[in-house]
Amino acid sequence: MSDVAGRKLPKLWASTPSRHSVLEDAQGVVAGSMLISLGITLFSSAGLLTGGTPGLSFLVHYSTDLSFGLIFFLINLPFYYLAFRRFGLAFTVKTFCAIALTATLSEYMPQLFAFQSINPIAAAMFGGLTVAAGMLALFRHRASLGGFGILALYLQDRLGWRAGFVQLGFDGMVLIGSFFIATPPVIVCSILGALIMNLTLAINHRNDRYIAI
Repeated sequence: MSDVAGRKLPKLWASTPSRHSVLEDAQGVVAGSMLISLGITLFSSAGLLTGGTPGLSFLVHYSTDLSFGLIFFLINLPFYYLAFRRFGLAFTVKTFCAIALTATLSEYMPQLFAFQSINPIAAAMFGGLTVAAGMLALFRHRASLGGFGILALYLQDRLGWRAGFVQLGFDGMVLIGSFFIATPPVIVCSILGALIMNLTLAINHRNDRYIAI
């Protein structure tokens, strides 16, 4: 197949050192969403919270017992406009797919992984690392987990602020809300998980080191 200029169009699996193929992007979005869903399941199994839109979703979920997946999907809807205006259609579509897949998997993951007993400190550490790994996969395929992640990437691209540190600030504000619904041990472990997640992002995600799009 060729375009109007007669040039051969790239195949779905064709990639270059600076550009991912469509299939590579699809794999990155699916893998990232799976890792994030597993991390969310670890947090939820220990009754922990986290930052960002997942943290907001946890706050509403624990307060009302509404579905986490549905809340997470709805909370992210207002951020798609910013994603489209700043990062374009491809980023917005991949982000939408990542959010929808994460929301769906988060609902069904507890049926696949039954944690009868889980140490909250272990849940915070492994959950934070797993969510960060998933978010790195999304970032490196020009997608995000929505919400504050989109704003963090926007500020990094526009002002040069490190996305991990920006998100850490937003997460801190969300975790403040946990003081109204959680016990001190849960709050401490939730903060630990958020610190591990965002420090992992801050150390490993830099646009000047990873330029593929």
